[in-house]
Amino acid sequence: MPGTTPDQPPGLRPGTLTTSDITFFVVSAAAPLTVMAGVAPVAILLGGIGAPVGYLLAGVTLTVFAVGFTTMSRHVRSGGAFYAYITRGLGVPLGIAAALVAMLGYNGMEIGVYGLLGSATSDTAAAFGADVPWLPVSLAGLLVVWYGGYRSIDFGAKLLGVLLVAETGILVLLAAGVLLDGGADGLSVAGLAPAHVLTGGTAAVLACAFAAFTGFESTVIYRREARDPDRTVPRATYLAVAFLGLFYAFVVWTVIQAFGEDEVVRAAADDPGGLFFAAVTTYVGAWAADLMHVLIVTSVLASLLAFHNAINRYTLALAEEGVLPKVLGRIHPRHRSPYLAGAAQTALGAVVVLAFALAGADPYQQLLLWVNTPGMLGLMVLQLLAALAVPCFFRKTPHREGVWRTLVAPVAAFVLLAGAITLVTANVELFTAASATVNTVLVSLVPAVLLLGLLLARRLRRTRPEVYARFAAEPATAPAPQGEPQPCPQPTSSSSTPASAPPSSPATPLSPSVTD
Repeated sequence: MPGTTPDQPPGLRPGTLTTSDITFFVVSAAAPLTVMAGVAPVAILLGGIGAPVGYLLAGVTLTVFAVGFTTMSRHVRSGGAFYAYITRGLGVPLGIAAALVAMLGYNGMEIGVYGLLGSATSDTAAAFGADVPWLPVSLAGLLVVWYGGYRSIDFGAKLLGVLLVAETGILVLLAAGVLLDGGADGLSVAGLAPAHVLTGGTAAVLACAFAAFTGFESTVIYRREARDPDRTVPRATYLAVAFLGLFYAFVVWTVIQAFGEDEVVRAAADDPGGLFFAAVTTYVGAWAADLMHVLIVTSVLASLLAFHNAINRYTLALAEEGVLPKVLGRIHPRHRSPYLAGAAQTALGAVVVLAFALAGADPYQQLLLWVNTPGMLGLMVLQLLAALAVPCFFRKTPHREGVWRTLVAPVAAFVLLAGAITLVTANVELFTAASATVNTVLVSLVPAVLLLGLLLARRLRRTRPEVYARFAAEPATAPAPQGEPQPCPQPTSSSSTPASAPPSSPATPLSPSVTD
């Protein structure tokens, strides 16, 4: 077998993924069609006709983050991605804590979506006159996603490419129909004016917008399988952020034009879940609305597979570190996939889905929203810590990178991401539709896991010093830095945590039902 010897176990398949392949993984994880049909109506309801600008601002913030993030990717080649960056910049204890938060974040983002898969499929079947219970669909989805992760990474990339083209294609078709028809009252860019952007609902719109990019940073997880990763990973990161930001803003703007700037907020309030379906029926045809119902299901499946592959590679890296059981680090001899990590993740997903089902929970209101919310917050905290790690890493590492990439952009990203986390936390009821008690528990999970990680690091240092010492070390082929990185103090500027009051609008779930 290429790349292995009789005495060497198989590894991941190197040199497999192109820039477009990795971009497909990242954009598919964001589930553009589901985000647009299920989340954008809430952004319009809360932010009015200025909502498209929220997606542009979120895209700009994450682009600034990507500058330092991708620069550091050329210097840190560990398969641990985020937690490796944080370890090298902020020290082993925070790195181990970040690894646990990564597991919480990616598992939360994936497992909760099995509830959406079940509910969206049930709603789609109902649109065609059939009655399909959600639980069998979710369990079948677990098996389909497991198989996709079990197969080779190029199989997953090809599958995601097809699904992504289909789901974005229906949105492009809707936009083309609106543009060709001229919209309800003619095309207008009045919503981009500051008077419409800086409104009482701006904070809520920005919270929705940042949530729509979740998972974009997973490009670096595929470094070991990428062709020319020093070029492929940064390109895929910038492409994913640029595409999502511009595409989201454009599609939301066209839907506003479809109803007219004077009527779109009322239409979103009357039927948020049906807003996109009504627009595509009017401007393209009823057949397109039926197709959109089906493509939402495939969009959810694509997102599940993308997150599943990311989780498997984090699990593999932690097994190789010795933090998780070594057996989870086994690679399939033929498909070169972390197949046992995938089986374990699927088993965990099945346990959570069945637990919610046995408790009589709603697959959408509880399984999706309650499990996704701490997952989303976990990934945002990882981004925050990674942004801080960049200048700390380059301060003590010889390099030829410019000050913009190693200091200015990362610090700016830290401040902006701190503001984004504040917005999301202050508006968490939009994401959960739950009581204050439930929201407190969900938000507290991330700091609790961070604390647990710090305690685990302390225990490993005392009982397994060899594991602690080599945590997030560079591969043998890359020069390893000498000594353990020392923590870097956080910026103390009060502007790094801007407060944001919750909007005066009623608490509305972030992701309303995506069907009529």
